[in-house]
Amino acid sequence: MLRDKFGRRHNYLRLAVTDRCNLRCFYCMPEVGISYLNRKELLSYEEMLRIAEIFSSEGVNKIRITGGEPFVRSGMNDFLRNLIQVKGIDEVHVTTNGSLISQHIGFLEEIGIKSINLSLDTLDRERFAAITRRDKFPEVFKTLQDLINSSIETKVNMVVMKNKNFNDILPMLELGKDNPISVRFIEEMPFNGDPNQGNGEYLNLTQILDYITSEHSISKLKDSPSSTSLNYQVNGFEGSFGIIPAYTRTICGSCNRLRLTPQGDLRTCLYSQGKVSLRDTMRNGSSDEEITDLIRKALTGKARNGFIAESLRDSSNPAHESMATIGG
Repeated sequence: MLRDKFGRRHNYLRLAVTDRCNLRCFYCMPEVGISYLNRKELLSYEEMLRIAEIFSSEGVNKIRITGGEPFVRSGMNDFLRNLIQVKGIDEVHVTTNGSLISQHIGFLEEIGIKSINLSLDTLDRERFAAITRRDKFPEVFKTLQDLINSSIETKVNMVVMKNKNFNDILPMLELGKDNPISVRFIEEMPFNGDPNQGNGEYLNLTQILDYITSEHSISKLKDSPSSTSLNYQVNGFEGSFGIIPAYTRTICGSCNRLRLTPQGDLRTCLYSQGKVSLRDTMRNGSSDEEITDLIRKALTGKARNGFIAESLRDSSNPAHESMATIGG
């Protein structure tokens, strides 16, 4: 099993398949976009499957597919079908902006995708267009409705932003009133690809929870081991809600996650600067055993929490890369 020096077992890989996205959410990337990788710089599907097999042999049994937007990359369905068949991988999850996948939901059900996290920051079409810089709300909302009617576990991810969508918290919460979905409210992070933007006025977990409890009576739910969210239920609602303290980082102590960027860089923490290129290692002819040793060595350097990881960054390279570059 993959364990760091603090004894934390790592059985969860977040695998970014592309840095490209058809939206331009301002908290993720600049309006002009980012400098996308050349296709040859991306991991091929064959390389990603090999990496999945290596991680699986070391006890990783859960993989989340992220981007960018995964479904802008052609051949995604075939890749997902093959990934689910990797021995030892018990769960494959997908994070998506929902604008391209409605037609694929039946297929994703068929092959056994465990859950889908749908990024949706507002239910207001005009605010959606302002946040994403694209008018795609009808497509995304149709995807949400189709997911609710499917057998796939569905979570809705909302990044909470001061003066942008704070008043959307309660309407978003209502999605779980009669539907068995989880709405998760995420603290805004600085990963927007713009060193001048930042999130100095972010809204934290306590502020979000206080706002919800000013209107609703809630109950605390039991959080699963290594949960990324603190989970609750509005009394009488069918669904649940969670708050992800992505910026205040109170969930770091039980972290079980590793990240692989679209170009094959292994990152042990979202906030860390350190990265190891598994792509280059593979393309230089290394064996599975050599790649495994590299992964283990990288994990020994994982910081106890995101604050320490960020403090170890070079001062000339603060944490503001686009989330699409890191892997959402």
